[in-house]
Amino acid sequence: MKEKKVPMRMCVGCREMKPKKELLRVVRSPEGVVSIDASGRKPGRGAYVCFSAECLKRAIKQKQLERAFECPLGEETHASLLSQLQSLEEKA
Repeated sequence: MKEKKVPMRMCVGCREMKPKKELLRVVRSPEGVVSIDASGRKPGRGAYVCFSAECLKRAIKQKQLERAFECPLGEETHASLLSQLQSLEEKA
C-alpha cells in the first residue's frame, strides 16, 4: 500500500520546512481580523509559525506576517497573537 504524502509548510519566523501538523496557523479573516487558528480550518489567508514564542516574535519583527497577509498589523494585534500563543501553550 502506498504511504500518504505528508503536507509540508514553511514557518514564517525561522523559515524552516516542517510537517503541517507541527506548525500553528495564523489567519487573516475576510473581515481583516488576524488571529491564531488552532483548528486549521478558519477561512482566510493563512501563514504558519512554529509553536514557539521566539518564532512568532521573529516573524513580527521581520514583518513576515505583514508580507504574508498583505496588510499592516498594529501593536495590539501583535500583543493579541502573543497572548493567544501563550494561552495555547498553557493548555498543552
